[in-house]
Amino acid sequence: MLRIFLAVTTMALAASTGTTSGTAATPTPTLSATPSPSPTITCPPALPITASVAGVTTTSVTISYSIFFRPPCGYDPPMTISLFASREDAQQWRTPVAEAVSGPERTGAVTIGGLTPDTEYWYRFSDPDGKRDPYAIGSARTAPLTACRATATIDARWGNGFVATVTVRNTGTQPLDRWRASWRWSGDERIQTVWGGVVETVGADVTVRNASYNGPLALDGATTFGLLVTTSAVPDGLTMSCAR
Repeated sequence: MLRIFLAVTTMALAASTGTTSGTAATPTPTLSATPSPSPTITCPPALPITASVAGVTTTSVTISYSIFFRPPCGYDPPMTISLFASREDAQQWRTPVAEAVSGPERTGAVTIGGLTPDTEYWYRFSDPDGKRDPYAIGSARTAPLTACRATATIDARWGNGFVATVTVRNTGTQPLDRWRASWRWSGDERIQTVWGGVVETVGADVTVRNASYNGPLALDGATTFGLLVTTSAVPDGLTMSCAR
């Protein structure tokens, strides 16, 4: 009787724990992972590269640049700077007249030589893979050849004005058919009268071109023009540039 009681008790305990001798556990199935979609890259609302003219000579222009972003939102150097003869050519990337390649720096400057004096060029940027930047475009003008020299002498001065004589001399290697003298005022100077030339002012910048009768200058030849100027402070002198 005791033997039957023990057997029944053993079977009841096995049923309550969910296991019986000789029965294997059912394995939990493994679910395969679903691949997540690639993230969409949003580029910042800013220009990937900026540029400006850092300097010019009679036969070269220097363009400074800064690259802010890497691909796909920007570029990796070196960059190619292309020069074009007109804005239309630059917009269409048509027939560049000169090119130069930058260094590995993300901020730097490139000098492009072999250019024509007193000529306007337009620049664009492209990366090593040929990707053309659609935003950075600008112009630069080479410096004119030195054909003349302009020097000013203040003949008379008073509390609120002065009279000056400017001498223009041909210092080039060939005769001149015209000339222009340019300078910038340092204060509130205003020209009241000019004789011997034709004046043009834009803000503080002044240009006086030859009159109809004194444009031609032989080698080492000279001519003059005069100024009557009002100002609250008479300058010590005027520094001028001269070009054909």
